[in-house]
Amino acid sequence: MNSFAEINDKLIESTIEIFTGMVMMEISVLGEPLTELGSLKKSITGMVGLAGTRKGVLAVHFPRQVALDVTSNFLGLEVSEVNEDVQDAIGEIANMLGGNLKTILSDRGRDIQLSLPSTISGDEYSFSSQAEVDQVIIPFQAPSGVFYVEVELEH
Repeated sequence: MNSFAEINDKLIESTIEIFTGMVMMEISVLGEPLTELGSLKKSITGMVGLAGTRKGVLAVHFPRQVALDVTSNFLGLEVSEVNEDVQDAIGEIANMLGGNLKTILSDRGRDIQLSLPSTISGDEYSFSSQAEVDQVIIPFQAPSGVFYVEVELEH
């Protein structure tokens, strides 16, 4: 059974809420959740780890141009290259989404802590867990492209 069926809607709702309210950007879900992402090209990923009664990770994957546009909107200034501001903004978005995921999971009485956010970026990389995990990847359409919110939770 996919343990995400019950949290997908709340995760989608919180992602749209964060982008509308904090990033000042209209986004929408783009189709059904994916089961794998494959290789990420010219992208930046923000992530937070989850520890406690549920272990896993929340990651948000942005193509570079989408990350630049999101950061520009979020900070209210024009950003034209991936720099510390972009890493901080993408990390903070992952942190906000992770906080919402923690609340969603904690509503069920689960005790969960979040790690500090971190980012990775590169011309080509893969994002995968070493553990047995339940996974969901939700594609979102932003004005300048598609980005993905991914959650992996250990069984």
